[in-house]
Amino acid sequence: MSLEDAMFSLPVADPGVPDARSPIRYLWWVARAQSVPLLIGIGFAILWWLGQALVPAAIGAAVDALSAKDTDGLVRWSSVLLGLGVVQAVAGVLRHRFAVFTWLAAAYRTVQVTARQATRLGATLPKRLSTGEVVSVGNSDIAHIGNAMDILLRGTGAVVAIVTVTVILLTSSLPLGLLVLIGVPLMAAAVGPLLRPLHRRQHLQRDLQGELATRASDIVAGLRVLRGIGGEQVFAARYREESQRVRQAGVRVASIDSMLEGAQILLPGLLIACVTWIGARFALAGEISPGRLLAFYGYAVFLISPLRTLTEAADKITKGHVAAGRVCRILSLTPERTGGDAPMPAGGDLHDEESGLTLPRGRLTALAATTPEDAIAVAERLGGYAPGSVTLDGGPLDELPVDQVRRRILVADNAAKLFTGRLRDELDIVGTASDESVRRALAAACAEDIVEALPDGLDEHVAESGREFSGGQQQRLRLARALVADPEILILIEPTSAVDAHTEARVAERLSPARAGRTTLVCTTSPLVLDHADTVLFLEDGKVRAEGSHRELLATEPGYRSTVTRGEE
Repeated sequence: MSLEDAMFSLPVADPGVPDARSPIRYLWWVARAQSVPLLIGIGFAILWWLGQALVPAAIGAAVDALSAKDTDGLVRWSSVLLGLGVVQAVAGVLRHRFAVFTWLAAAYRTVQVTARQATRLGATLPKRLSTGEVVSVGNSDIAHIGNAMDILLRGTGAVVAIVTVTVILLTSSLPLGLLVLIGVPLMAAAVGPLLRPLHRRQHLQRDLQGELATRASDIVAGLRVLRGIGGEQVFAARYREESQRVRQAGVRVASIDSMLEGAQILLPGLLIACVTWIGARFALAGEISPGRLLAFYGYAVFLISPLRTLTEAADKITKGHVAAGRVCRILSLTPERTGGDAPMPAGGDLHDEESGLTLPRGRLTALAATTPEDAIAVAERLGGYAPGSVTLDGGPLDELPVDQVRRRILVADNAAKLFTGRLRDELDIVGTASDESVRRALAAACAEDIVEALPDGLDEHVAESGREFSGGQQQRLRLARALVADPEILILIEPTSAVDAHTEARVAERLSPARAGRTTLVCTTSPLVLDHADTVLFLEDGKVRAEGSHRELLATEPGYRSTVTRGEE
């Protein structure tokens, strides 16, 4: 096994559920979840820094041996110098590899927990957070969290290196040791006032980036509509305006960053100048040897790197703290419905108390509403996505386990997406359906022609959001996907709104046989679909006002007739 394979096969602790009460607790959880590679990497980082910190001492001793014409001493210290170089090389390679592992583990563990949380929240997430805010976690926040873990390796080693050099200076020259011992905390204190405004400006920039990402996703999703109504330029101007706000916020963050970068050069430079000047005076006074002076200068130059690393650590940990705060905001959300532990009934009618709607078991029911939003609200309550008094076989739906409800009740609307991947995998999400089941679902949804037109058929690769398909084709494929899932209760919201009348008639004719023996609710005002339903319910002002067949309601219910005929007699 190669070194890289061995390193990436290290056991990683089970991430479990992170503590999302504060960003610091979340970062601590991330570090603890990968404690083994993190500690090993810190060990290599310390070894790497110490290899560099001891080089000036070896060079100074070699110079003194050369001045004293001590050949054995020169050879000995030259060998020590060579050994330190080998230690630096080996430890540096291993430190970097573990740093990369730590970065990747922290970043993608964050992706995992946020994805799991998004799945757990379900329909609650888009109600609480914008799309851009969620997307920005994967775009930028995971990198900052990874950087915060990465810098722990070099940062810890830098602290050990500074302490080591300070001890050497104290034992060699008390004034120089005290100068470093006092100067390093002063430098840290000088950088401290820059961190608070940096933190505040990064928060603002993150929020603006999330809003801009939301705006961009909205524009892309509705670009065809915007062009149709002539609103493309208006929204482009709005995007440009928000983009400039993000740019200005970025410039304000960069101004603080530039001051930190300047501090990384100026403050260590001042310390080096002081150490070198005092050491040179000691050498002129004969208090230290030329080799010792050279070593002191080497220590002073060396201190630039660990001191800059500490400043870099302050910057990256601050950014990681901001990013972790956004992750915590997602992880702190709770689903609107948490469910209970009541036993799941074997079957039964589904009843919505608020509207008075009842879905009889094993029948195809259609719901025609005067207002589409009322039908959607009923569907969300029946599916357990919105609070309401809903019962299944007489028992409250809220008391049933959510995962069981999701497996038994499927709500399919036109907001559902086709994901990237093989078409067959997109239709059979669970991966348990037979080829015959997929074929029957495609036939019921009148989507066979879509598959036949593809070069690779069901093995064709679907692009992002199924953009290669038209709106009507996407709708038929979504219907086929719902039919392949074959849930006990299927709730369809306007499943034929984007197809032509001929295709709609065929879908309406095939839907009932495809769902024979299963409970189905179709929310629609299409006469073609309503005419094939076993029972039609008329919903007005959120209440079921009439029930019967499509033709019976047309003859007896004026409100229903006006709704399904669009006011045309």
